[in-house]
Amino acid sequence: MKFLIIGLGNNGHEYANTRHNIGFDVVNAFVQKHGGAFKSDRLAFVAEVKVRGKQCICICPTTFMNLSGRAVKYWLDKKNIPLEKILVIVDDLALPLSKLRLRPSGSDAGHNGLKSIHECLETVNYPKLRFGIGNNYPKGRQVDFVLGKWTPEEIPLVLLKIDKSVETIESFIINGITIAMTEINNQEFSL
Repeated sequence: MKFLIIGLGNNGHEYANTRHNIGFDVVNAFVQKHGGAFKSDRLAFVAEVKVRGKQCICICPTTFMNLSGRAVKYWLDKKNIPLEKILVIVDDLALPLSKLRLRPSGSDAGHNGLKSIHECLETVNYPKLRFGIGNNYPKGRQVDFVLGKWTPEEIPLVLLKIDKSVETIESFIINGITIAMTEINNQEFSL
């Protein structure tokens, strides 16, 4: 049984530790915890790890956010993984920083990375783990906020939520999406 774990973000040092790159950060933490290492491959950085005997192909697309679907489609087809065995980790403005939300399907909600995946896969019916980043920005400054770095006050909560996200990925793989959703969706994270 194989899984494809996808972290969304933008490649490049200038995007490191920004809100929009939280998908990369979560997948990196997951791979590190399970003793893997990323290597550069076609359209993505790729790592393979095992969780309780289940093979997990982990990718961080190098295509930039708005072309993420190309990398997802390539690796989905190459590894022959069914849609219900993929998990996309993505930042979400509509969720407060205190929340994570796991769903088996759902719209792109205006997110360019999800929009690209939707176009390439021709469906929105695949699991997503949405990492709330909040929407604490002045009118007209959404891009600056999303591409901005976490504030020093936010970082401890972000690190806690990265750990919880890794646990959620593990539960998704081991227990299935229904159990993983009940474990995470109603939690409120704070320090």
